[in-house]
Amino acid sequence: MHKQINVWEYAGQITENVGKGILLTTQADGKPNTMTIGWGTLGVQWGRPIFIAFVRESRYTKALLEKNGEFTVNVPMGEFDKNILGVCGTKSGRDMDKFAQLGLTAVPGRTVNVPAIKQLPLTLECKVIYKQDQDPAAIDPECDARYYAKGTANENDYHTAYYGEITDAYILE
Repeated sequence: MHKQINVWEYAGQITENVGKGILLTTQADGKPNTMTIGWGTLGVQWGRPIFIAFVRESRYTKALLEKNGEFTVNVPMGEFDKNILGVCGTKSGRDMDKFAQLGLTAVPGRTVNVPAIKQLPLTLECKVIYKQDQDPAAIDPECDARYYAKGTANENDYHTAYYGEITDAYILE
């Protein structure tokens, strides 16, 4: 069952959880994938409610997003298995089916062709209305050194910002 919500009434809870880790889920060619994200912005653009998600170039999720253009944001509420965030933040969907491995329950989206996840019930359904690759020259040098350091796995692995119009918001009960 879906309990419809006003996204702005849950904005504090959503943004607080972004820093702790939430899931970004997408799907292409019938295969869903989810990944942990710790960066995201909730706001208004062009008079529409949006969630901006940042996805690195190397991520499997990016390839799926490029095909589909839709995603869900899955936010925990109350007690949940934190191992979900750990696995989804360290393992690639190229190598494993995270839904099967973690026993995640996919619930069909109502306005997007991407599932919500029952275990992280606060859900935003989003359709990409704009995307922008990061310009390395425009990033603060301190942030660039911290998140894209030379000689690390993240060197030159910059993000694309996906502006997703929030087309539905609910809590799975």
